[in-house]
Amino acid sequence: MRLHLKIIITLLASLIFACADAEKPSTPLETLKAYTTAIKKKDPTTMKLLLSDASIKMAEQEARAQNVTLDEIVKRETLFRENQNTVEFRNEKIDGDRATIEIKDSSNTWNTVPFVREEGVWKIDKQGIANQMMLDFERENKRLDDIINQGKQP
Repeated sequence: MRLHLKIIITLLASLIFACADAEKPSTPLETLKAYTTAIKKKDPTTMKLLLSDASIKMAEQEARAQNVTLDEIVKRETLFRENQNTVEFRNEKIDGDRATIEIKDSSNTWNTVPFVREEGVWKIDKQGIANQMMLDFERENKRLDDIINQGKQP
C-alpha cells in the first residue's frame, strides 16, 4: 500500500513539474506574447515573472522612491500604452543568452525590446532598455557638443 502511495505521489509531482515547465516561455516571442496577455489581464504577478532580475530591481527602487507597491510600478510601466489594442513585432534576433524583438508602439514607431535568458527562461530586460536610452542620450549630447564646437579653437 505504501509503495503505491509513493508511486502516485511521485507521478503527481512529476506531472506538476512538467506542467510548470510547459508554462515557461521558450522563446523571446513567446515571452512577449505572454507579457501582452498579462497586461490585458492586469496580472502583475505574471508580468513580474516575465521581467529580468535587473528589471525587477529597477522597479523595486522606483517603487520605494515613489512610495508605492512594486505591482503598481509593474502595471504602470509596460512596454505598451493602455490604449494600444494590437502589437506588431518583427526581427526577432537571438544571440546566445541575449535577444531582441522590434515592436511597433502606438505612434507607429519601431522600438527594440531586449531580452535575456535567466535560468533557461527568456525574460524582458527593461534594464537593457534604460541602458540603451542612456547611451542614445550620451551619443546625442556628444553630437550636439561637436556641432557647437565646430570651428572653435581649443
